[in-house]
Amino acid sequence: MSKILIFTLAALYYSSLFAQSSSIKITGMKSEKEWKEILTSEEYRILREKGTEAPNSGTYNLHFENGQYLCNGCKTELFESNSKFKSSCGWPSFDDAISGKVIERKDNTFGMIRTEILCANCEGHLGHVFNDGPTNTGIRYCVNSISMDFINKD
Repeated sequence: MSKILIFTLAALYYSSLFAQSSSIKITGMKSEKEWKEILTSEEYRILREKGTEAPNSGTYNLHFENGQYLCNGCKTELFESNSKFKSSCGWPSFDDAISGKVIERKDNTFGMIRTEILCANCEGHLGHVFNDGPTNTGIRYCVNSISMDFINKD
């Protein structure tokens, strides 16, 4: 009986590992070599190496057209334009993300405690999220312009 139980548990464990590795291929994960082939050096620095563009330098900082902001790495929809607001922080700011499209991770780099935001599909670095937003959500997704692309809906 115990051998059957051990075999069953082992089979479940290995099948879950296989399922996880299969989902990686489906979700847009690429090797670093593949990312370097499709991204510019600056896009790679920010999306894959967790860099930050200079404040007030990004294309989408003061961009307020109707549409959707996408991950620049895998083109997954991240933010609707109606969630964007002028924050004067130097980077595009949003008070809400499209459900399930942005993930959060604790970030302790540079001696700070912050929450990093990443594309849920390819895990490209987008920026950080803060609880100091001026809208009713109280949230400010602070995003590097170079991490995003935009599709106009007009």
